[in-house]
Amino acid sequence: MFSRRSVELKSVSELQVMQRAGEVLSAALDAAVEAAAPGVTTAEVDAVFAQVLAERGATSNFLGYHGFPATICASVNDEVVHGIPGERVLAAGDVLKIDGGAVVDGWHSDSARTVVLGSSEAGTADPEDERLSEITRQAMWVGIAAFAMARHVGEVGDAIDDFVSSRPGAPLGILEEYVGHGIGSEMHMAPDVFNYRTGHRGPRVRPGMALAIEPMLVRGDITTRTLEDEWTVVTEDGGRASQWEHTVCRHAGGLWVLSAPDGGAAELARHGVVPVPPGQ
Repeated sequence: MFSRRSVELKSVSELQVMQRAGEVLSAALDAAVEAAAPGVTTAEVDAVFAQVLAERGATSNFLGYHGFPATICASVNDEVVHGIPGERVLAAGDVLKIDGGAVVDGWHSDSARTVVLGSSEAGTADPEDERLSEITRQAMWVGIAAFAMARHVGEVGDAIDDFVSSRPGAPLGILEEYVGHGIGSEMHMAPDVFNYRTGHRGPRVRPGMALAIEPMLVRGDITTRTLEDEWTVVTEDGGRASQWEHTVCRHAGGLWVLSAPDGGAAELARHGVVPVPPGQ
C-alpha cells in the first residue's frame, strides 16, 4: 500500500524551475477552463491547453505517458480521472475535470480543476454538483495548509478526511484507489499522498519535498471501474465526481504552491499560512 521508494529532495534552484513549470501549467489551465463551454468538444479543450504549452516552450508530461494520447485528461460527469479528450461535445450541466501537466528543463508540474458548465442560479447546473466541486476544492486547500505545518505526509490525508467528513449536507465519498504523489524529475514519484486517514504517519516531511495534492470526491459510492479504453475511470454507480490538484513544495523558508501564480497566498490566508517562494 505504501511506496518504499526514496523521496526525492530538490534543491532551491530545482524548485525554482518547477515553479516556472507550474506557472506555465496555470496559464494553460486558465485557457482550457475558458475554452470549456457547451458545444465545445473535449478535444478542442485539449488543443487550447497544448497551444499554451507550445507557446511558452514547455512540453506535456501527459502526452505519451504509458501511451496516453493527449495533453490533458478530460473527465466528464461520472468519469473520475484519466478521461481521453475526443469528439464528446460538452453540454450545460456537465461536470468537467481538466487535469494536465507541464515540463520545463526536465522538471514537472501537475494540476487539475473542476468546471461545472452553467450555474444553478440560471437553472443550467445541479447545485449539488457545484457543492461537490467546491468542497473538493476547499479540501485540497485544507490539505495544502496541513502540509505547510506537517511533520509527516500522512497529516495531509488526515486533514482532508476530517474536513470532508464534517461538511453539512449529503455525505461525499473520498476516492481511495487514486491518490496524490511526489513529483519532481518525474511526474509520479514517492511518496503516495492519501486523501483519507490511513492510520500511518507516512514519510517525514523534509525541505526539498514536492507533492501533488489532489483529492477526488464523488456523489455516491467510491467503487470505480476502468472502461475498455484502459484509461477512463468511472464510478460504478454513475455518481458524479470532482478533482482538484496543485503541485506544492516545502523548503527551508516555508511552503509554496508551485502551480499557483501567487503561490497560494489568497487561499492560504484563510488558513493562517503565508507562502514563501523557494530561495526566500
